Amino acid sequence: MFGTRAYAKRQSRELADALAEVHRLRTQLASVGGLDIAELQLRREQLTAQVATEQARLDSLRTQIINTQDEQVLQEIGIYQYRHPLSDVVAYRAELDRLQHEIKYAAARDGGAIEASQVWEVNGSAAAGRKMIREYSKLMLRAYNAEADNLVRSLKPYKLNSALERLERLAVTIERLGATMKLRVTPGYHQLRRQELELTADYLEKLARQKEAERDERERLREERKAQQEIEREQRRLEKQHQQYLADLTEFEAAGDTDSTKARDLQSKLASLEQDITALANRAGNLRAGHVYVVSNIGAFGEGVVQIGMTRRVDPYDRISDLSNSSVPFKYDVHTMFFDVDAAGIEEELHRRLAHKRVNQVNLRREFFRATPAEVREHLEDLTKGLLEFNELAEAEDYRRSLAAIQHSSVQ
Repeated sequence: MFGTRAYAKRQSRELADALAEVHRLRTQLASVGGLDIAELQLRREQLTAQVATEQARLDSLRTQIINTQDEQVLQEIGIYQYRHPLSDVVAYRAELDRLQHEIKYAAARDGGAIEASQVWEVNGSAAAGRKMIREYSKLMLRAYNAEADNLVRSLKPYKLNSALERLERLAVTIERLGATMKLRVTPGYHQLRRQELELTADYLEKLARQKEAERDERERLREERKAQQEIEREQRRLEKQHQQYLADLTEFEAAGDTDSTKARDLQSKLASLEQDITALANRAGNLRAGHVYVVSNIGAFGEGVVQIGMTRRVDPYDRISDLSNSSVPFKYDVHTMFFDVDAAGIEEELHRRLAHKRVNQVNLRREFFRATPAEVREHLEDLTKGLLEFNELAEAEDYRRSLAAIQHSSVQ
């Protein structure tokens, strides 16, 4: 506030200087009548240009002084310019500008933000009563605006309801404390500050979802890269083994020994290896092929929660190891793990059927469901028509041993 007042005084001095300069130029313009016509015309044009320049500067200074005075009035009631969370968000910029304009307009006019009794006397003086009402109104409005701004700056999307409740309690408190003077925050102004909180929370919620989706996408790409690298390593290993078998078989053929037990065994291995190479090549080219898994972690998530996912890793249990190492206290239990050329389709259908049981209803890449392994098995049997193995029991060995150790220590 003090900086604003100093700025206003400085601008007032500049305004006075500009007025003096305009007066000087106009006096000088009137005094050049003794010159010849050509010189007079040139001099008049020069002075006229100078007068126009100074007049424009004068108008600008007047505007700045008015704006500064407006800012001073707003600062007295607790409205400051600060970096709003939505300041740089293009999609919210227009709505934020509209809200802030309405908030400032309402706060700056009488009765726009604070209502109070207009009939009040102090020591028999109505003028003193009006002065006290104005001062109390400013004080209450400063307190209200300070809390509203603080709520906006510190807002988290999941805290919107509590922020709105705090603002509501403050408005009620102000009305209670100002009851004798019928003083309160106007409903219209209160609604504008609520809208500001709601608009900010809406943006923060979308931002949080976007960041979470980006994290999930990075995780998916990392998993995809791992799967691709494993497939390439396995292809190289199989190709190397295939070349070795071919070389060995060539030696047998060169020696004329193609019917021996070793030669026939080598031919069988070679045929099986070629099938594996073909299957791996098909798998590398089919992004929907992979292993579907159903796992649980009682120690981390409790009973009745399963995770249903799909991996393209060559060894799918490497994926389970990664899950077990990612910030959970206990290892995952695997209820089923099976390969299918359309593993992605099976996973998608399972997720669709159990959508109403999702733990996270916002981020659909979180693959946790409030379902028992038995419920998932029924759906898988319907989808695969040939599910070979499914273990409904979660061993949770480390978790159960930890419980036993805790119970044993409590008994001692």
